[in-house]
Amino acid sequence: MPKRSEEMLVDLWMSLLLVWITCVPSVSMTPITGQSRSTQTGGPMAAVAASGLGEGQRLLSRAKRGWVWNQMFVLEEFSGRDPILVGRLHTDLDVGNKNIKYVLAGEGAGTIFAINELTGDIHAMKRLDREEKAEYTLTAQVVNADTDEPLEPPSEFIIKVQDINDNSPQFVEGPYRASVPEMSAVGTPVTRVTATDADDPVYGNSAKLVYSILEGQPYFSVDPNSATIKIALHGMDREMREEYLVVIQAKDMGGHMGGLSGTTTVTVTLTDINDNPPKFSKSLYEFVIPEDLPVGKMGGKVKAVDRDIGDNAKSTYNIIEGDEQGTFEIITDAQTQEGILRLKKPLDYEGKRAYTLKVEATNIRPEPGLNPPFKDTATVKIAVEDSDEPPVFTRPVYLLEVNENAPINTVIGTVTARDPDSSGSLVRYFIDRHTDLERQFNINVDDGKITLAKPLDRETDMWHNITVTATELKNHSQISRAIVAIRVMDINDNAPEFADEYQAVLCENGKPGQVIQTVSAVDKDDPIQGHYFDYRLVPEMLNNPNFTIKNNQDNTISVLAKHDTFRRQKQETYFLPIIVTDNGHPPMSSTNTLTIRVCGCSKDGIVQSCNVEAYVLPIGLSMGALIAILACVILLLVIVVLFVTLRRHKNEPLIIKDDEDVRENIIRYDDEGGGEEDTEAFDIATLQNPDGINGYLPRKDIKPDLQFMPRAGQHSGPNGVDVDEFINVRLHEADNDPTAPPYDSIQIYGYEGRGSIAGSLSSLETASSDSDQNYDYLREWGPRFRRLGELYSVGESDRET
Repeated sequence: MPKRSEEMLVDLWMSLLLVWITCVPSVSMTPITGQSRSTQTGGPMAAVAASGLGEGQRLLSRAKRGWVWNQMFVLEEFSGRDPILVGRLHTDLDVGNKNIKYVLAGEGAGTIFAINELTGDIHAMKRLDREEKAEYTLTAQVVNADTDEPLEPPSEFIIKVQDINDNSPQFVEGPYRASVPEMSAVGTPVTRVTATDADDPVYGNSAKLVYSILEGQPYFSVDPNSATIKIALHGMDREMREEYLVVIQAKDMGGHMGGLSGTTTVTVTLTDINDNPPKFSKSLYEFVIPEDLPVGKMGGKVKAVDRDIGDNAKSTYNIIEGDEQGTFEIITDAQTQEGILRLKKPLDYEGKRAYTLKVEATNIRPEPGLNPPFKDTATVKIAVEDSDEPPVFTRPVYLLEVNENAPINTVIGTVTARDPDSSGSLVRYFIDRHTDLERQFNINVDDGKITLAKPLDRETDMWHNITVTATELKNHSQISRAIVAIRVMDINDNAPEFADEYQAVLCENGKPGQVIQTVSAVDKDDPIQGHYFDYRLVPEMLNNPNFTIKNNQDNTISVLAKHDTFRRQKQETYFLPIIVTDNGHPPMSSTNTLTIRVCGCSKDGIVQSCNVEAYVLPIGLSMGALIAILACVILLLVIVVLFVTLRRHKNEPLIIKDDEDVRENIIRYDDEGGGEEDTEAFDIATLQNPDGINGYLPRKDIKPDLQFMPRAGQHSGPNGVDVDEFINVRLHEADNDPTAPPYDSIQIYGYEGRGSIAGSLSSLETASSDSDQNYDYLREWGPRFRRLGELYSVGESDRET
């Protein structure tokens, strides 16, 4: 089979290498036992690169020393299943049949590289990859085959892996995306791509890349060396096509045949520029707008379409002709880019029925360097549609005046409204009673005259604001409103009076002519010329011997004392009537009384006491001294009461002895008892009815551990029941009952027995007191009443002592 081109190149290279080895002698080296010769360029051994040589090729011969070579080369592709001869070592000691062997050490020795101990041939045992490791450093030595003793110093050499083109270019960062403005000039750079090749860049052309474009012509081109993608076609319009797919190829070996290649894709997007003007979809727009359209509401929409996008497509709208009165305005909707036609002034069908406007749309951002017409115009025709309008008042607000206390049905004023429609419907007037809850006004439904329904008082309400509605006679839904403000004019209908309830004080030791009180007046009326009050004493007090008044010329007066002989013992209070008159038409007056109290004052005129009782006190005794004396008396009384109470408690014992406690039906014990269950230990009904038969009743307060059955014959028979015996029997049963609670049960019985010769022992129903009774007979009743007799006898003896 013919050899490949790569093998031919290798053979040529190896031939040149052998020639060079033959011509260059090695350096003679002296062996040094025990030292490394890694830094020396050669040794007694001669190394021959044998890659690519025939097995029968002989080594070079020399006269005295072997030629040395410290580098060996092997190609990447010279690796496979069978070992490949890399090189051959030879020493001068290898003559005849001498017992020597070659030893190999260093990087990859024994794993990647192996040496023939007899011949010194070095073989590659595995596939070599320059991209993983480009060279290996090894050491060879000749030793005695029997004793392994070194015969020569070690010699260091390098095995270099030579590159072949076994890696294709790769676009690590691909695929790419790029953008360029539309309408860019030819040659405008778009983006740059980069490919990498893992082969050796300094050896041969294995890593020399050349770029070309496989897809994307004729729109784009690529520089073969720099891989810069450029615009190749003039006038690329985004509105026609926005996105392009470009395929770029990188090929090694300088682009020659036999090289490896790799590809990537570049997505190029054309960005928008403002190269299109706005364009109205229609040249004429027609709208019909009712005349009652509220101001600010939309009357229609226009739109200019722009093929650009983003801010380049935004436009603004203006009315450039046909609206001299400023009836309409047009604004831009930011979302839809539409022109919104809105009403600025009310329409009047009777005044103007049609409008013709010229509207212009203009781009907001024109593109620099381009001069297309960045605007467009359209005509808008508006027809006003007649609507039934509500009545219109001549004024939106009416101001009327009326005098207070004017007679009922007095005409205050008139409001007027008309129907603006061409039909001219009659108008009816009404008062909105929500604004006139007290119904103080009326209005004539036909002519709008407002009259008074109730008298008005300016001092209560000075202003009244009512709302008058006007309604078409033909269409009651058409209503308009107007505000009527009614001012109540003042008349002099209130008399003046004192500004305050004055309480004047007069010192006993005052001087004649001293000012007792300054008096002012107020009037609810509000005359235009202001208030002026006239003060005078009532006719009966014109010759008052005690007081007089003085006008201060500021609508106030001063009350003066005429003498200094005022005494509280003689008269404590004086009443001075004063007449106050205003300057109205007609004038109004009122009589007000000033109260003057006589008080005791210090020398400086400071009031100390105004009570008459102060004169009965000793001379020189002040109010503070009186209070101190009274406090001392109260304190003494409290001490006496406490002392008496303590003495009384000492005479009475705090603890009542049991022997002296003769109260009936009072039992004192320290145990709390069993609650309601205590009353169920015995059947009280038996004591209340001794003649009945009381059988055994089980206890309810506890659950017995074993059943206790009553003994036969323990209950008394009918008739002749002895209470004492009954109680003893029940007591005995309770004491011997194992299910009984561990506490005493106290029973209160309301039955005292039958046929007792002693009668009742209770003293509740007797009229005699404890002192009238003699309890000696209790001792004669037997041992059971002896304790009771001793108790009452001891009580009587203690009481007597």
